[in-house]
Amino acid sequence: MNNGARIKWLDLPVSVRSAVESIAGGPVVEARSQAGGYSPGSADRIVTANGRRAFVKAVSSSPNPESQHLHRREARIMGVLPDDLPIPRFLGMHDDGEWTALVFDDIAGRHPLLSGTDLAAVLTALDQISARPLPARNLALLPLLADELRHDFGGWERLRDEPHPGIGPWAARNQGRLDSLSAAAADALMGHGLVHGDLRADNLLIDREGKAVLVDWPWAARGAPWFDALSVLIDARVSDPSCNTEAALHEHGVFAGSEPQQVNAVLAGLAGYFLDSARRPPPPGLPTLRAFQQAEGDACLAWLRERLEPAPNR
Repeated sequence: MNNGARIKWLDLPVSVRSAVESIAGGPVVEARSQAGGYSPGSADRIVTANGRRAFVKAVSSSPNPESQHLHRREARIMGVLPDDLPIPRFLGMHDDGEWTALVFDDIAGRHPLLSGTDLAAVLTALDQISARPLPARNLALLPLLADELRHDFGGWERLRDEPHPGIGPWAARNQGRLDSLSAAAADALMGHGLVHGDLRADNLLIDREGKAVLVDWPWAARGAPWFDALSVLIDARVSDPSCNTEAALHEHGVFAGSEPQQVNAVLAGLAGYFLDSARRPPPPGLPTLRAFQQAEGDACLAWLRERLEPAPNR
């Protein structure tokens, strides 16, 4: 499913396509648009005349200037990340002020199902990232995850002042408790690890060897590495509400640095952020974003309720 107003390779100005071809090393003879994601820009797998395969994403300053800002931010971040992580190699950027295009090596793969072997592959990749500390000078160039999310985690306070009809009865009854939990969420994510910061199924690929590759890095930060794994498990619950995310949390090493109360705080903070966002009008060019945020918020609340009120006591 195409979640945004996706444009295609041939919709890009000739000057942008020419610049991309220079970065990729030859004229493009094939381009296949990729569905998914929440950007109004292009997302194309291309093949050049000499057989080089690359992935290109490009966006203009309209209709959503924020997307162009994120492309520029991602280009800076890719220069900080080492090549031996499970990430695509960055080939270059074109930026003429009106259009910004990023070019990467193409990863022959598919989005994961976030269950079974696919979910295991994703969590293994996150283990690999957490076990590979960045040089201090590189890590210092990334923002603190806690600072990036501190305002977002104030969603329950904003929802108290501007109620959202999409909040269920349990959350409405426990809104004060959720607000209190959220107050500790940002500090729970303090740490010195590399964090992707926006991990979900459409920012992941499973390659031909069954290994996971993380793509789309504009929100990278330094903090608690288990945040990415928690985000993946939330997304898994959106896809399958019966998914045993609690078992994955206890069984996988990437969560070794987390405490139960920290996980609860972050689930509450994320729920408040998603539901506070879901009640707002959609951003320009992103018509399905609010429905996604509502589903993520509902999944956070369902999991948190299970943790706070085990089934026999409900």
